[in-house]
Amino acid sequence: MPRLTAEFWVQAYLTRLRSVAIPAFVVAHGDNTAGAVLVKLNTLDGRATAYQRSFDLMTGARHWAELTAGAETDVDAAITRQRGFDPDLWVIEVEDRAGRHLLDEDGLGG
Repeated sequence: MPRLTAEFWVQAYLTRLRSVAIPAFVVAHGDNTAGAVLVKLNTLDGRATAYQRSFDLMTGARHWAELTAGAETDVDAAITRQRGFDPDLWVIEVEDRAGRHLLDEDGLGG
């Protein structure tokens, strides 16, 4: 099965978020074709959670896993470290007081 490019996935994700009035922004533009994606959920109360796509070696399934959570400044520092390891990394910031990110919806897992 062909894989979507990172840019295509990001644009589809942003469109899906906009369709339910959840603000989101590209804060780091990674490699258009094969860049990994981190999603930062900012709940606008000084706290945040960063998610990364993970791969289950046993089942082959892809899912979103929490990379880090806590004070927004700490999450931002963790994301900065990840960008230091991988300059092709995309970072999407989602801003939602209710904590919605839609990553658990069908079609967004991989």
